[in-house]
Amino acid sequence: MDVWFSNKGNRSFAGLRAGWRLLVFVLLLIFLFPALQLTLLWVMRHVGPRTAIFTPAAVSASEALPLAFLLLATWVMSRLERRPFGAYGLPGREAFGKGFWQGAVWGVASLTLLLLLIFASGDFSFGQVLLHGAQLPRYALAWAGAFLLVGFFEEFFFRGYTLTTLTGGIGFWPAAIVLSAAFGSVHLGNSGEDLMGALSAGLIGLFFCFTWRRTGSLWFAVGLHAAWDYCESFVYGVPDSGTVSAGRLLGSSAHGSHWITGGAVGPEGSVWVFVVIALLFAAFAVLYPPAAAPAATPNASNAASSDA
Repeated sequence: MDVWFSNKGNRSFAGLRAGWRLLVFVLLLIFLFPALQLTLLWVMRHVGPRTAIFTPAAVSASEALPLAFLLLATWVMSRLERRPFGAYGLPGREAFGKGFWQGAVWGVASLTLLLLLIFASGDFSFGQVLLHGAQLPRYALAWAGAFLLVGFFEEFFFRGYTLTTLTGGIGFWPAAIVLSAAFGSVHLGNSGEDLMGALSAGLIGLFFCFTWRRTGSLWFAVGLHAAWDYCESFVYGVPDSGTVSAGRLLGSSAHGSHWITGGAVGPEGSVWVFVVIALLFAAFAVLYPPAAAPAATPNASNAASSDA
């Protein structure tokens, strides 16, 4: 059967309604926010002007610290609810295991398919290799680490404690839709984003929720998310929400209709992205049927027995 999310827990804080627990989580993040700001300012002062452009150092600095504070807030909630930390989507027993690498393969394949569809439309060129010598492995590894942090932070923020808890209150699909809409809306805050790109981000966020429902954890989604961004920004060097990375492998370029190429937004603003997302849903539903879902589900009782 499909993975389900439980509202059950020890008769203590976990017995509160989902809305109250989610409110405590949000207040905890707000409480930690000043400390996060001060830490970020200190890091920016030492990293210097490199944070002003899209570099591995800038991305890593902007993602690692918020991720650390997010993990801390989730750990506090796990203590209050007397549940294992792994109950919120990242069980340690699955860390960088089969699910993560399967997701990474899906991320590379789906982003490549999207660019091939734009290429087949006559609106895209892959360009020539821009990196040579020692620059190639240096940027390849640096960007891999940076986008791994992106995958962890965005997945755990929108589909970690929030999805687990909200599902206990209003059900999985309503919770997934609400949080995916928020995920898409947040992308509108990017200077180079537009409505089409935000809509595709929301839909891919819904797909990430679906993968947790079927696999029992966020590891597949983290792998796919990180690999998609890695290929988009480093390997193919195309814009991501209007931003082109420094130290990209290929000098790719788009030259055609904004609807086909995504324009300045990048391929996530192309109409072809909706075809790719539909294919992802269809393929995943077939290859990961409900009956194939692992016995360990992200609820309190199962996580307690498996992560103890």
